[in-house]
Amino acid sequence: MNNLFSLKNKTAIVTGALGLIGKKHCECLASAGANVVVADMNESAAIGFAQGLGDNHFGLKVDVTIEASLNDAKDKIIAKYGSIDILVNNAAINDMFENPGMAKELSAFENYPLDAFKKSLDVNVTGVFLASQVFGTIMANQGNGSIINIASTYGVVGPDQTIYRNECGEQTFYKSPVYPVTKGAVVNFTRFLAAYWGNKGVRVNTLSPGGVENGQNEFFIQNYSQKTLLGRMAQPDDYQGALVFLASDASAYMTGANLIVDGGWTAI
Repeated sequence: MNNLFSLKNKTAIVTGALGLIGKKHCECLASAGANVVVADMNESAAIGFAQGLGDNHFGLKVDVTIEASLNDAKDKIIAKYGSIDILVNNAAINDMFENPGMAKELSAFENYPLDAFKKSLDVNVTGVFLASQVFGTIMANQGNGSIINIASTYGVVGPDQTIYRNECGEQTFYKSPVYPVTKGAVVNFTRFLAAYWGNKGVRVNTLSPGGVENGQNEFFIQNYSQKTLLGRMAQPDDYQGALVFLASDASAYMTGANLIVDGGWTAI
């Protein structure tokens, strides 16, 4: 079983690697034996985090919306490791509003800014397309590889806006339209790519995580937890086992699938 889950001598790139669960993705891939490329917009932080993982890992500045940036990263990875075996498309935008007092108004569908919609589409969808095209083509030419697209429960079901109501029943925020739109697109892009590259030995799957506890207001944590069968939000490392499974030979006969890990949120 250890060999089945082993990623020894595999090269894995994680985009958006310095995010809350991006770091955990990198840690578990490294623990399973992979050479991990920490890809993020903050070059110095990516380099520093990669060094903390060990000697066989390195950090790169990568903008997933710019093809030249991805091609430059590809050349550096191939020069260092000779192959690219695993791609985790983790980079994404999840709405944050600079002025909390305007969050409710701006997040409402009727007022949601077009430029914010386009920006998320560019990162969450175009970024997944470009990274898969650049790095996945290497895998297709090799005749093997695993692409893991990180989506969300909101790529499967619509947002429950009531969980954003405080103890007084006041709506503090709305889950905006663009996140479910982009994550739904990622789920179906996975199916397309799995069908397209299945005969090339490239497996493509989606990992759809639920909400992660990260210092949110207590009312939100309680509202969210009550909707899960396990009665809690996820911890950042709750997705590590699922990720290694999808990256490794343990899932060798699995492609085009959406692995939902959400504490039972979407089960009822």
